[in-house]
Parts: sequence; C-alpha cells; structure tokens
Amino acid sequence: MKSFSLTHILCLAGAPIGPNFPEMPAPGHDARKSRNDKTICRRVSSIAFLAVLLVVQPFLAGTVSAQEKTVDDNRIERMEQLIKAQQQQLEYLQQHLNELKQSAATAQTESKEAEPVTAEAGETVQPPVEKDATPDHWGKWAPVADAAPPDPKTVTSSQERVKLSIYGMVNRAVNVVDDGDDTDAYFVDNDNAESRVGFLGTAKINDDLTVGSKIELTIAPDKAGSVNQNNKEAGDVFEQRWASVAAESKRYGKLSLGKGFTASYGTASRDLSKTNVIAYVTVADTAGGMLFRQEDDVLTNLSIAEAFQSFDGLNRRSRVRYDTPTYKGFQLSTSLVTDERYDGALWWGGQGNGFKAIGAASIADPKIDDADLQYTGSFSVLHEETGLNLTLSTGFLERDNGDDKENYCAKLGLLKRFFPVGETAFSIDYNKTENQPTEDDDGYSFGLAAVQHFEKYGSEIFFLYRDYSLDRDLGPEVHDISVISLGSRIKF
Repeated sequence: MKSFSLTHILCLAGAPIGPNFPEMPAPGHDARKSRNDKTICRRVSSIAFLAVLLVVQPFLAGTVSAQEKTVDDNRIERMEQLIKAQQQQLEYLQQHLNELKQSAATAQTESKEAEPVTAEAGETVQPPVEKDATPDHWGKWAPVADAAPPDPKTVTSSQERVKLSIYGMVNRAVNVVDDGDDTDAYFVDNDNAESRVGFLGTAKINDDLTVGSKIELTIAPDKAGSVNQNNKEAGDVFEQRWASVAAESKRYGKLSLGKGFTASYGTASRDLSKTNVIAYVTVADTAGGMLFRQEDDVLTNLSIAEAFQSFDGLNRRSRVRYDTPTYKGFQLSTSLVTDERYDGALWWGGQGNGFKAIGAASIADPKIDDADLQYTGSFSVLHEETGLNLTLSTGFLERDNGDDKENYCAKLGLLKRFFPVGETAFSIDYNKTENQPTEDDDGYSFGLAAVQHFEKYGSEIFFLYRDYSLDRDLGPEVHDISVISLGSRIKF
C-alpha cells in the first residue's frame, strides 16, 4: 500500500469531492442562485474534506508504514526460516554423501580382498588349461586348479584396437636332497611351474568373435629337472613355451594355431587341493634331475624323471587345436600335432550340494617306438564347507611288446583360512608307477605338502617332503631319494 502525501491532497482540493447529484435547471436568477449555492456548498464540503485529510494524513501514513513494516518483518522472518531449513537440508545431504563415500570405499576394499574367493565360487566349469597359472583364453587368466585370478592389466599397444597384457612369475626353491649316501642343498627353479614371462595380445572383432596372439618364454636358472649330483649349476634356460594365434567365438568355439598346449595336456592333473605349485601328479618335477645311487653307493645314470612319468598328454607342441563351447559343464578338445600325432580330450566341471568337482580324460597317439596309444584321466572333488578334497589320477602308455607303462596317484587335501591373507592348503599323496623305466620296475612316491597363499599379492610360500623309491627287477637295486623343498612363487 502507498501512503497519501500533501501532493495528493492538493490535487484533490481542486476537484469536486463528494456525491454528485444531478443538477436541475432553474430559470433566471433562481437557477443561477441555486447553482451558486450548490457551488458554495460543494467548495465548503471540499475544504472540510481537505481539512479532515490534513488532520488524519499523519495517522494514515503511520498506519500504512506500520503495516508495511509488519509485512516486511514477517517476510524477513519467513526467509530466515527458509534459509535455515535449507542449510539443515544441505548439512544432512553432505553427511549422507560422506557416509555413502565411506561405505563405497569400504565395500571396494572388501571386494578386492575377497576377489580370489569370489572368483573361485563363480568358477563352475574348468576349461582345459595347464596345471599352473598362465593366461590361456584371450584376455583372461586360466585357472590354477579351480581358481581364476583377475584379468591381467593392459599396457600400451602399437595397434590401436589390440590390448596388450604382460604377465609372468618367478618360482624359486631350495631342495635338500638325501640320495642314500650324501645330503646336499640345491638352488633350483621349480619345475612344477617354472619361472616365465609372457605377452598376450587380444582384439575384439564383435560381440561374438575375439582374436589374439600369445608369446611366452621360460626364464629359469638351474631348472630342477636338470640339476643333479654331477651338475649342481645346470645354467640358465631360455625356452620358447608359447607362440600361438587364435580366434575364439562364443557360439562356435576356439581355434588355435602354433606352439601351445595340446588338447590332452593337463588331463592327468585336474586338482582342487591348491598344493599343485609344489605337489601334483607329475611328482618328478620337484627334483627330476637327481640320479639314483646303487646300494653300493655308485651313482647311476637313471634319473627320477625317467622312473616317474605321469603320461599327462602330449605337452606343449606346434599344433592346430579346436575347443568346442562349453555345454552343461562339458567341453571337447582335439588337436593335430607335428609328426602325425593327434589327441582328443573331454573336460568337465560342476558345482552343487556343497561340492565342487572337475575332471578330464584324453586319448593320444604319441608316435613312440614300441608304443601304441596313450590314455590319461583325473578327477578332483572339494567339499567347500570343510575344505576336504580328494584327487585321483591315472595315465598309461600301451606298448606293442611287453606290459604297459602305468602311473597312479591319489591325493588327500585340506583347505583352511587360518589367516586373512589367504587360504592354507595341506595335502598328502601316494604315487605308484609300473614298468618304468624298464619292464617289471615299480616306483613309489610319498609326499607331504603345505602351501600358504597370499591372495592379495599373487604369491605363495610352499613346503614339501617327498620320498622316491624304486624296485628293480633286472637292474641293480638303488637307494631311496628323499627331498625337502622350500620355496616361493610370486606372480605378476
């Protein structure tokens, strides 16, 4: 509302104020007199009205100002209340945002710490892979027994659409060996999973098709399979493990060309015990180069590797290989290898009722003199709640003349999480060979292993005690060989 000022009053003074009655014309003087009287009355009324206004104007102005002041005060108060409420809302939102950030950080940390365990729980089907951790399927790490580590990080590639990953491991051990006459220590590269470095390139063509290439090199000083009593420092080994290209389709499977795993390799070593970094079906890998001594202490030329063969497929060869897509836990593989060799394998994995299980079987033609076909198979089951696990394996080589060469292995294991850094694995195994190295020779091996996993750091420390015994029918009797192995593997 606006207040009345003196200007408004002066303007009103010159104007007729009051009721306007219709004027009746009157003749002559009476009419004029009547008009004059009306004019005088009108002016008197105007003056009186102005006087009243002059008297009440200060009060009106004061009232209006008071009303405006009251309105302004109310408005300011409401604005202050609104601002205060908004500030409270902002403080609440900020507090809630900080809580969400803290929760997200905590969840991320817990997720990273539990990542290997989660990967294990989700791995129900095992593709055909090697006994140790190596990126096999393009862009993904192949599982170690039953665990699938996270995807390797990529580095810059010279090709815009190709992702390049670098990976590897160092696996060193000290073996204390008692050959029946002498006890000595040997510093070796662990042949159960020798030290290596690899380069993996992948390119995604579309949602279904991925192509890739892989180069992997062994870099192993003093391999356990080469070190013996006569050669404690066998020297450095730089060996090509992989040189392969592949195309993989979700619908049609995977086709590989070059040096790499044959279809049958790994079928004898399916193992959920998590001690296979130092103890698995190929028991000779721990100290394969060591030589047996005769009972008269004469050192022979017969090594542990010759007396204890697992017949685990055709190993790594130059080949063309095809793997079908996985269907209800099953997968078929076949490969054609140089020198007219070939093989085929069936892989399986499943999980349910508190158990996890994996298995494989294969047949191969190794093209060995005086031999026909080679057969291998293995099965491993884990009770997830207790950590108890059992692994069985067998392999044998048909001979054209004489008895077949055979290998049998049974392993009982226990998995427990005693420490937050990772699982602790224990195993005890028994291995028997027949007709190795020659007919009617029998070999026996007993092993105790313990492995502590450091999941967050891609590392393990391991301990093994193993005894090798060989009963010979035709050759001279030999002493047992006992080995204590202590070492560590670190992956990157």
